[in-house]
Amino acid sequence: MATIFLYEIAGTAMLTLLGGGVVANAILGKTKGNGGGWLMINFGWGLAVFAGVWVAYKTGAHLNPAVTLGLLSSGAAEYAPGIAVTAGSTIAYLLAELIGGFLGAIVAWLAYKTHYDQETDAGTILGTFSTGPEIRSYGWNFVTEVIATFVLVLVIIMFGSTPSGLGPLAVALLVVSIGASLGGPTGYAINPARDLGPRLAHAILPIPHKGSSDWSYSWVPIAGPIVGGVLAGLASFAF
Repeated sequence: MATIFLYEIAGTAMLTLLGGGVVANAILGKTKGNGGGWLMINFGWGLAVFAGVWVAYKTGAHLNPAVTLGLLSSGAAEYAPGIAVTAGSTIAYLLAELIGGFLGAIVAWLAYKTHYDQETDAGTILGTFSTGPEIRSYGWNFVTEVIATFVLVLVIIMFGSTPSGLGPLAVALLVVSIGASLGGPTGYAINPARDLGPRLAHAILPIPHKGSSDWSYSWVPIAGPIVGGVLAGLASFAF
């Protein structure tokens, strides 16, 4: 359990630090990367996954409750070499991923604190922490997150069945592809910990002009990825 907590917290924190950091760099005022655009954010998140996977290599680098639950529903015997699938290990993964997402968002805020202090648009501030839809339609936003996370988890499971020398780079490129292809409607949370942890950080941090944490939408990037991950795990039986 200590191994799961150490590596999954560290890996998920690295993920949200670099992922949240690239969004902050792209959309907060007076940054070097301001206006960098959607593809800069896509590649930044992909490389954030790359770094997080390397950090959490000992526990299989789930970094995402949807991945954990997808592996569970796939009938896997182990989450990583030497880590059996049990109720206790499942809970440890889920808690560690949420804690890591929360801590990484706080460190990203510290890195950009002076820019946050000068930002007056509440939507921009929240957008650096958590996702939100371009067109708010809870049902269709949910569908988008289910589809995007299904792709993520199914392909990750298939990576395990088809070894290659790409390692974490393969997952990083997959995330870039999902962001570029399916991220437009909702900002592609595809990870409950990536969205909920930073949203909690947004709620408690003393950020001027931050406004609401948009809790009315928060269930979508939690439930959608969970459903998508579980469906991907079940679908993996066909392969």
